[in-house]
Amino acid sequence: MTHFPVTSTTLSATALGQFAIEKYNLSPNATCKLFRTGINHTYFITDKGHKYVLRVYCYNWRSKEEIETEMDLLLLLKQNNIGISYPIADRNKQFIQDINAPEGLRHAVLFSFAEGGKMRFMNEATCFKIGVLMGQLHQITVDTTCNRIAYNSESLVRKPYTQALQHFPIKNPEMQYLKTVCDRITQTFESIDHSKFATGIVHLDIWYDNMSITEENQITIFDFDFCGNGSLILDVAYFCKQLFHIENNKAEYERKKEQFLKGYQSIRSLTVEELQLIPEAGAAIWIFYLGVQSQRFDWSNVFLTENYLKLMYVARLKSWLDYYNVFSN
Repeated sequence: MTHFPVTSTTLSATALGQFAIEKYNLSPNATCKLFRTGINHTYFITDKGHKYVLRVYCYNWRSKEEIETEMDLLLLLKQNNIGISYPIADRNKQFIQDINAPEGLRHAVLFSFAEGGKMRFMNEATCFKIGVLMGQLHQITVDTTCNRIAYNSESLVRKPYTQALQHFPIKNPEMQYLKTVCDRITQTFESIDHSKFATGIVHLDIWYDNMSITEENQITIFDFDFCGNGSLILDVAYFCKQLFHIENNKAEYERKKEQFLKGYQSIRSLTVEELQLIPEAGAAIWIFYLGVQSQRFDWSNVFLTENYLKLMYVARLKSWLDYYNVFSN
C-alpha cells in the first residue's frame, strides 16, 4: 500500500527516547514524553533523575543554518554565564540531529532543563531580576549580528499584515485597523534617529511562558527560536506589553514595569528615544506574531477566526495603544 503524503506529524516519544539514548549515551531506562506540540514540538527526557528538553523543529520551519546560528548564540551566552537553557552535544560532539520524518527531514536539539516553574503573576522583585537578566543578555549581544532575520518595519508589520490577509478579508474592520497601525509603525520606524537606538541580537519572545523561575528567584530564559537582528528595545517593549496584558490593575503594571526597567538599566542605560518607542515596538511584535500564526496555519488554525482576531488580538492591541495614547500623538 502506498503511503499518503503528509505535511506534519507528531513523532513517537518512545522512538525518540530510544534515539536519544543512543545519540547521547543515556541509560537504557531513560524516558521520553511529549510535552506539547506547537510551532515546534517539545519532549521531556528523564534519565536517572536528570531532566532534559528535546525540541523537534517542524518540517521546513528553520533551516539547519538558522538552527546553527541559534546554537552559536546560546553557547556564547552560556560561556558568559547568562541564565539560559543551553544545547547539549551528543556523543560525537554534535548539537543538531537529523530525523527522517514522514514529511521530510526535520532537526532536533537536546537542551538543558530550566529548573523552576512558569510565573504568570510576578512580584516587583522578580520583574527587577528579569530586567537585570535581559540587560546582561543584551550586554553580550549589543553591536553584534547573526545569520538570522532582520527585525524592521518590513518583517515586523508589513509582511505579517500581508500574511494575515490570506485568512481575513481586507475590508474586515479589524484588518482595516491593523492597516492603520502598520502604516503608523512603519512611518515611525523609518523616521527615527537610528544613532539613538542600540542594536544587536534579540530574543523577541521574552515573557513568562519562556522562562522558569525557582523559589529562590533564579531565572532561566529559553526558546530562542525567534532570535534575530534588531533594536534591543524590541525585547524590552515586548516584555512590557505582555506584562500589561497580565496585570489588569494598571497601577500594579506601572510599578512592575518600573522595576523591570530599573533592573535593565542597572546593566544597560536606555535613551529617551528608546523608551518612547516602547508602545509602538511592542505593537510591532504583536503584529509580527499574528503573521506567524497566519504563516503556520497547520499549528494555529484554531486561532484564526474573526472572533479571535476581534476579541483577542486586535482588542488587546488597541487597549495597549490606547493606554499610551499612540494615535493622539
